Amino acid sequence: MATSERNPVVLIHGWGGNFRDTWQKPGIDALLEDIGRRPVGFNLLGHGEREKPHDPAAYENLHQWLLENLPAEYAVVDVVGFSLGALTTLRALLQNPSRFGRVILAGIGDGVFQKSPPEGNKRIVDALEGIAPEDDTFAQTFAHYGQSGNNDLGALTAIMKRSPSEPLSLEQFDGITNEVLVVIGDKDFAGPSEKLANAFPNGRLLVLKNTDHFATTDSFAFIDAILDFMA
Repeated sequence: MATSERNPVVLIHGWGGNFRDTWQKPGIDALLEDIGRRPVGFNLLGHGEREKPHDPAAYENLHQWLLENLPAEYAVVDVVGFSLGALTTLRALLQNPSRFGRVILAGIGDGVFQKSPPEGNKRIVDALEGIAPEDDTFAQTFAHYGQSGNNDLGALTAIMKRSPSEPLSLEQFDGITNEVLVVIGDKDFAGPSEKLANAFPNGRLLVLKNTDHFATTDSFAFIDAILDFMA
């Protein structure tokens, strides 16, 4: 594996985000440059300048899509992934660990080991389609986030309608030698994340105090952790 210091740092946003709003606005890309790292902006399928299919099936193997669309000029990349970006990176890492150096997974947790309930993301889909109860603040928060900026609501809805991923098993983490930092806010609905962090032979966990899911990438503690881990 190439030395981590020579790898570019690919920054992968979450659902409804993009490179500019998630990583450039807080200045994370510039701060990485300040410590001598090369940040690479990356938008997921359905976001930014990427194609925006409205068929949920197009998003069912996002981790494979990621592996096929990482910058081909770099044999190994370090990655900071948030939320959907972290979930996608995690499965890509387990499939092809040699493609990655150091990895930060933020805004995901131990739910990756559990089977998704049959209703899946139905509450969020209902909110995106305007039929969720107004008092369902969890779903309405997602809808508000998805409707912001220049997002394609049909594409974001399709992502939420994709078939649930199969739960991961601890055995899949055997032999993963990459250094992995799992980051979760103590008020993030995706937590806890202890089992996930401990599943990696070289994994560790950072819990951000008084931080919810959507505040993660603006957290000074998270930004400091990125810079320390990628130094």
